[in-house]
This record gives sequence, C-alpha cells and structure tokens, in this order.
Amino acid sequence: MGSESLMNDRQTNRVLFDQTFGDRVRAGVPMTELTTFRTGGVADWLLETSRSDDLVVAVRIAVEHDLPLTVLGGGSNVLVGDGGVRGLVLRLRHGDISRHGVHSVRAESGVTMNGLVRWTIQRGLAGLERWAGTPGSVGGAIHGNAHFKGLLLSEMVTAVGLVDSAGIVSSVSQPAMGFSYDDSRVQHTGERVLWAEFRVSAGDLAALRAEARRSLAFRKRTQPLGAASAGCVFQNPRPEDGLLPGDVQRSAGALIEQAGLKGRRVGAAVVSSVHGNFIVNEGGATARDIRRLIELCRAAVADRFGIVLRDELVYLG
Repeated sequence: MGSESLMNDRQTNRVLFDQTFGDRVRAGVPMTELTTFRTGGVADWLLETSRSDDLVVAVRIAVEHDLPLTVLGGGSNVLVGDGGVRGLVLRLRHGDISRHGVHSVRAESGVTMNGLVRWTIQRGLAGLERWAGTPGSVGGAIHGNAHFKGLLLSEMVTAVGLVDSAGIVSSVSQPAMGFSYDDSRVQHTGERVLWAEFRVSAGDLAALRAEARRSLAFRKRTQPLGAASAGCVFQNPRPEDGLLPGDVQRSAGALIEQAGLKGRRVGAAVVSSVHGNFIVNEGGATARDIRRLIELCRAAVADRFGIVLRDELVYLG
C-alpha cells in the first residue's frame, strides 16, 4: 500500500473515530505504556474505554469497516511485537461491580482482579479473597482461566457476558464457557468478555482480610512482583505432555530452574531469579529479546526433560 493510501486510511479512520467516540481515540501510542512487560511497538490507534458499551460499539465498527481490533485489559500476560499493533487497540478501563442476586457478584471486564477482590472483602463477601494480587483485569482472567495454587478461577464463575465478532451480545452459562486449565471458549471463538458473574457467600470481614493478606504475601515471596514482567510465560506441563522423574515437580518454573536457566539473559530480558517461569525486563528489553529467551528456555527444557512447554503468554502484533 502506498503512502498516499495509508494517509487516506488514517484520515478516514480519524473521522470515523471522532464521529463514534469523540476525541477519546489517540493515534500512535507506544505499547510500552500499556503492558506490564513495558515493551512493544506503537498502536495505530488507542481507545481507553470509559463506558460499558464502548466494547460492543468498537466490535461493530471494526466489522463494518474491516478494521483490525485488539482488546487489552490490564496489559499482563501479553507480549507485544516490536512492530506494534495495527488497527484499533481497545484498553478496557471501565468497570462497574454490582450484586447480582444474593450469592452472585457481576464485574465488568475492565475491572481489575484486585479491585474486585477489594470490593467483595469490603462488603463481607467470601469466595474471591484468595485471588488477591492477581494481575490484570476480569476479562483477561476469564480469557485465560486464571489459576493460583491449584485453584481455577472458573470454579467461582456462574455466567459470562460475551460479544461475538458481529457485535451480538449474549449471556453464557459457566458450563458453556469451555473452561479448562489456561483455556476458555473465547480463545477459540473470537468472542470478547463483557462481564462475568462470580459465586459469593457471607463471610467474616477479618477472616477475609487475613486470607487476602496470606495470598498476597505468598505471591510476594514466590514471584518478582516489583519487576516488569507479564506473569507466567509457560503453562505447567500436563500429564499427557510426557513423563518426568519422580523427584521433579510438574511445574514449568521448576523445569526451567532445574535446566539451569535462572538468571539466563538475552539483552535486557532475564529469567527471574525468584521464579523460573517469569521473564523480567530489566530496562530496554525488546520483544525480540524476550521471544528469543522464551525459545531458549523451551528448547533447554525439551532437551533436558523431553517436555515441550506450552505458551501461557499471548502474543500481539
């Protein structure tokens, strides 16, 4: 495509966005500002949502105008390419939380998991307190079926609101979400998460706060929370991925550590000394650096244990 065509497309999109969202869409925004890895190129266009229907409207205009659309929550669990992201990036920033019946809470997809945990604890509602310290948003946690110490978030989910690639909104029951370890139906259908409902019950405020503090303390001890990272890079191996020696934990972090990779570096990307399944950006790491280190870890574990680690990270751009 020539430079004149690109300019015309930019002008057309600018008019479209101004008509649809006012002046809330920005052009040429560095993805380093939007992701916990602090790396990646530039987004052609960025809309930070302020209303609950922004996502539905964005999906519909993307379909109508054949515009690439990328939905981003808290910016964790993703690696954005150095070439950036084409089309419109939607950063979910809106977030209402409400009671939905006696034993259910509904949170919109842009709500942070930590914000949801705080909201429930403040109201003496039990069920989500162990998720204190979970990075990212509700939408992202549903997309990847977040897990912690053997628990799956899907165990707390009762229903999910979705918008499909045509902009049609539906409410889906928990069984229809196709949840499994690190997986949900939205990874395969192209649907986007609008909201999720979670099962709660009455709880003692002091006990809920204590449980949340224990979960957060565990994360601080075992994860490099103060560093620029995206969270876990690989899924933990499944039984069908291959046998392991009896003294080796079925954990991606343990396999990486036993392969001698803690502290391994490519550029400014380093395998964390705290947790082997975290790669940290020490400042100025490129997506290429991080990707090379990921593949180095995958190859080393495969060579040592015969296990090919699966990605937990999502690659954008």
